Amino acid sequence: MDNEFERLYETYHHSLFQFLFYMVRNRQIAEELVQEVYLKVFKSYSSFKGDSSEKTWLYSIARHVGVDWIRSQNRKKRKFLGLFSLSEKEYQIRDEDPLPEEIIVGQEEMKEVYMMLGKCTLDQQQVIILRYIESLSITETATVLGWTESKVKTTQHRAIKVLKELLHVNDQSQIREVGR
Repeated sequence: MDNEFERLYETYHHSLFQFLFYMVRNRQIAEELVQEVYLKVFKSYSSFKGDSSEKTWLYSIARHVGVDWIRSQNRKKRKFLGLFSLSEKEYQIRDEDPLPEEIIVGQEEMKEVYMMLGKCTLDQQQVIILRYIESLSITETATVLGWTESKVKTTQHRAIKVLKELLHVNDQSQIREVGR
């Protein structure tokens, strides 16, 4: 088991970290979540039946860990705001850690796409990350997300449409600023 666990860790650690990093947008938290993923893998490896590839199994675990963390943060934020009877729109809790777009070096277009990705729904973000950043197939993405292939295709299509619209609007506003 130890050799198998080490192999899984060495093979998928970096990819799972990147996946979680794009979800939570914080390096330290992504590192903690990857460790949580591997704890779950270690505890449940004996029950892995091989119905899917180990890659999709690991991404599925990572997705659940990431979504659980995001939900817990949203609950904490609502509870915190409720204590002071403040509306969420009036006061935003700011994360002082650098954003992923500040970490990514070069390629201004990728920075812009990444910023716009944050304006997509969580489902759309996950599909784009899995399909285009992690290079999973539609079938693998469907398995990781627990969706049908049709839902993955539809969500991917909608996400690309939203990103194109957002990028076009952003380009137009930059053109207007230059013209002033």
